[in-house]
Amino acid sequence: MSEAELVLRSTRVITPEGTRAASVAVAAGKITAVLPYDAEVPSGARSEDFGDDVLLPGLVDTHVHVNDPGRTEWEGFWTATRAAAAGGITTLIDMPLNSLPPTTTVAGLRTKQDVARSKAHVDVGFWGGALPGNVKDLQPLHEAGVFGFKAFLSPSGVEEFPELDQDQLALSLAEIAGFGGLLIVHAEDPHHLAAAPQTGGRRYADFLASRPRDAEDTAVESLVAQAKRLDARVHVLHLSSSDALPIVAAAKADGVRLTVETCPHYLTLTAEEVPDGASEFKCCPPIREAANQDLLWRALADGTIDCVVTDHSPSTADLKTEDFATAWGGISGLQLSLSAVWTEARGRGHGLEDVVRWMSSRTAALAGLGGRKGAIAPGHDADFAVFAPDETFTVDPAALQHRNRVTAYAGRTLGGVVRSTWLRGERVFADGEFTDPRGHLLTRTP
Repeated sequence: MSEAELVLRSTRVITPEGTRAASVAVAAGKITAVLPYDAEVPSGARSEDFGDDVLLPGLVDTHVHVNDPGRTEWEGFWTATRAAAAGGITTLIDMPLNSLPPTTTVAGLRTKQDVARSKAHVDVGFWGGALPGNVKDLQPLHEAGVFGFKAFLSPSGVEEFPELDQDQLALSLAEIAGFGGLLIVHAEDPHHLAAAPQTGGRRYADFLASRPRDAEDTAVESLVAQAKRLDARVHVLHLSSSDALPIVAAAKADGVRLTVETCPHYLTLTAEEVPDGASEFKCCPPIREAANQDLLWRALADGTIDCVVTDHSPSTADLKTEDFATAWGGISGLQLSLSAVWTEARGRGHGLEDVVRWMSSRTAALAGLGGRKGAIAPGHDADFAVFAPDETFTVDPAALQHRNRVTAYAGRTLGGVVRSTWLRGERVFADGEFTDPRGHLLTRTP
């Protein structure tokens, strides 16, 4: 404690060993000790006592579409990272598509890093992309520090990021497995999508029928088979189909190196409540029925699903047309994800320790940041959120930091308020106010 520059106290500090009253000592941006609540503060150290507000590790969101550069009118590093900070997220990993250029070459990565460097209010890392024909670019991107590679098995929605067929998937996955990398996959089978009724129009039921569960189930099954054959590490993005859960559970039991995420909107919103024409609820895979949601929660509880991430995928408001077939598919959730998940989790008997595991420690581990992010423990970055779990608020789109304030959560009452967010021991957000950008650009560590 003697070298501490800062001491943060709370009667409820979430640590890997559980929640307890504690003092957290910080020096040079790192946590140096977690001590009893009444530990003496060294002379000259700053200190702050949060009382009964919860001190939890800053969240790590590994699925964010920042769209910068190229489609910056959709979002951008300045606005996305402010929204993240306001939501208690201290690290995000940016997806390789919807920006121009996409992050599919080292040159594309450097362009994105140059744009992000002066705008990041939280720490930012980058995924690379696996496309047809860019196998030669994968290892150079890996060596340049991307955290892994995203691929689609069905059309991505943007022409500069085409999907992989099964042969192309095998080539990319073999290459990535060869250097010990990670492939993260949008798993919907294009043949099942093509065979589904494509009615279009305002009815959400028609849109839901156009993205059937079996498209996800088949794609997950084929991905598992490829991963098993190659002993490759793979991660299923934004799982929405509960029918795929037995496939996932069997693969994990069989030793396949498989992890799976789901998203706040699948855990908190249901198909039954989506109004016709309300394309702010459109995402792919889609929000499904309440019974499906119950099974996703059960899978989170038993570890079949590993983690929860936002899949923050914004667009300009004009692209959210009332026709579900033509509207842009994506939900903006960075600023609201912690409160949305906590609201539902609490009602289902889960605690904040569970939420931290799903949204911080396991996401940090997924990205290879587990020794640095995602825990209040000595040696970790001093990244924190101060959270008032018993307070509530009603979502006002005008209060969001996202560039385009279209939200599926508008008007909903959520539990839990982020009081402040800290990055490497410095407060970057408090009571609606932000500091100048202090985020670092992160790269994968060997």
